[in-house]
Amino acid sequence: MAGDNSRDRAGSFASSAETAQADDNHNEKIPLTTVPRPSDDIEKLRSPDELDIDGYDNENEREADSLLRDPAENATSSTSKPPPPSNFTTSLLWMVINTLATVGIVFTNKAIFSDPSLKLAQLTFASFHFFITYLTLYTISLPRFAFFVPRRASIREILPLSIAMSLNVILPNLSLAFSTVTFYQVARILLTPTVAAMNYVLYRQTLPQNAIIALVPACLGVGMVSYYDSLPSADANVKTTSSLGVIFALSGIVASSLYTVWIASYHRKLQMSSMQLLFNQAPVSAFLLLYIIPFVDTFPVWTEVPINRWVMILMSGGFASLINISQFYIIAQTGPVSSTVVGHVKTCTIVALGWITSGRGVGDKSVLGVFVAVGGIIAYSIVMLKEKAKQAVAAASQGGR
Repeated sequence: MAGDNSRDRAGSFASSAETAQADDNHNEKIPLTTVPRPSDDIEKLRSPDELDIDGYDNENEREADSLLRDPAENATSSTSKPPPPSNFTTSLLWMVINTLATVGIVFTNKAIFSDPSLKLAQLTFASFHFFITYLTLYTISLPRFAFFVPRRASIREILPLSIAMSLNVILPNLSLAFSTVTFYQVARILLTPTVAAMNYVLYRQTLPQNAIIALVPACLGVGMVSYYDSLPSADANVKTTSSLGVIFALSGIVASSLYTVWIASYHRKLQMSSMQLLFNQAPVSAFLLLYIIPFVDTFPVWTEVPINRWVMILMSGGFASLINISQFYIIAQTGPVSSTVVGHVKTCTIVALGWITSGRGVGDKSVLGVFVAVGGIIAYSIVMLKEKAKQAVAAASQGGR
């Protein structure tokens, strides 16, 4: 659960987006060799960085996924294209693109949702993003690009996961619509402990003691931000989080965590990489939402939607595509440490920019909660990276005997 690492993960679109999809250190990207299996203490789940479906919100989903993934499952990605040759400049460029696209999609979507006429058209927006995700994956799977080899699963097999993916995108987007960017992003940190709790309850998988200790301040920090950010302000320029925003955020965490846990089992069950899974999920999710949209969404008068809103919607789709593509290169060319650092840079950048645009002063009490939460999840990532390094050394020494 820690970083954007997961060999089998394709940045899905979002909600978050995060969403999203995921595998070992780099979910959606082809590891060609089988890595020694770590001890069963460390969870082997993954998340949707695939699920980042919008790409943005799933930074912490990748987090929740990567360090808990079972590297042995990377072998299932053998049908994907070998990773391109590592090049520092190229890798750095894609990391910058991924970071900017992730930050861009969060604030673009927030601007879209700030329009009252579009705020309650969430299913339509999610369906649009699922279509963009599918179109992007279809394009990069063509022989000319060959990022991965598409495989088909039956609708019956993929339907439960597609429903979970839809909830994983829609609920966090609703949270973003009814809360501040800072609260939205900090709340996503709860994905890591929630996934850990689900894996313990369902599979009795445990975390190292130091990792559990690090998650305590992370949870406390989120609680502090939730409390202070939702308090009414006398200053009309200060943005606050509504009760609906908190409810959608918490329900979104549960949905994203469930999706994260399911993704791991589907990877094993269908023997597909994250890109292959997402390639099957996205069109099914988009199609399912078409049946519900007329009964749930409140549509604007489309001819009265300002041109700048249409531009933002197209930008959001473009950011989602960039996140999917750049995530492939990041996962293929960098290790877990680099991916984790990139994930934390994105989280800190979004939180900082969200704070700047919220109208709050430096002395606001919720800033303490932000530092506690982010500090806790960074400490957790460090513990998990060290644990994985120990397991790799132990596995290597055993294999050499």
